[in-house]
Amino acid sequence: MIEPGADAPDFSLPNQDGDEVALADFAGRKLVLAFYPLDFSPVCTDQLSLYQEVLGEIEAKGASLVGISVDSKYAHRAFREQLGLTMPLLADFNPKGEVSRAYGAWVEKADRGNRSLVLVEDRVVRWSYAAPSPAEIPGANLIFDALAG
Repeated sequence: MIEPGADAPDFSLPNQDGDEVALADFAGRKLVLAFYPLDFSPVCTDQLSLYQEVLGEIEAKGASLVGISVDSKYAHRAFREQLGLTMPLLADFNPKGEVSRAYGAWVEKADRGNRSLVLVEDRVVRWSYAAPSPAEIPGANLIFDALAG
C-alpha cells in the first residue's frame, strides 16, 4: 500500500460516462480514492452504498470521493444506476489495474484490486488504508478520521 508522504501517482481514467477524470482535476481539494474489487459483488455493493450514504458529509469537509475498480465504464454506469450512486466510478480497465497497482491497492494472486482507501491532497498521499481481508469493508469512520487528521 502506498505510504503517506509519497507523491500521488498521476492518473487519467474514464468514468462511467467515458469522460476522462485525472488527478489534476482535483487540484486544491482533498480527494479520497476508494479502490474496490468489482461492481455488483455483494460486499462491493455494500461498500459503495455506505459511501454514498455519507457522501454529502465527505463533501462538506471539502473532499471529493471517487471509486476505482477494473470494471469497464459500461459496468460502472449500470452499477451506479442500480445503486443510485452519484460519486464518479473510474475504470482502471486498460491496462488492467495499472492505477490500482501504482497505489499499492492490488492483489496479484486474485488479479484484482483490494479494498483500499487513499487520501490525496496537493498531489501528496496524506493517508492510506488497505483492508486485511476482501470481506472487510473499510468503514466511513476511517474516511472521517483521515479528513480530520
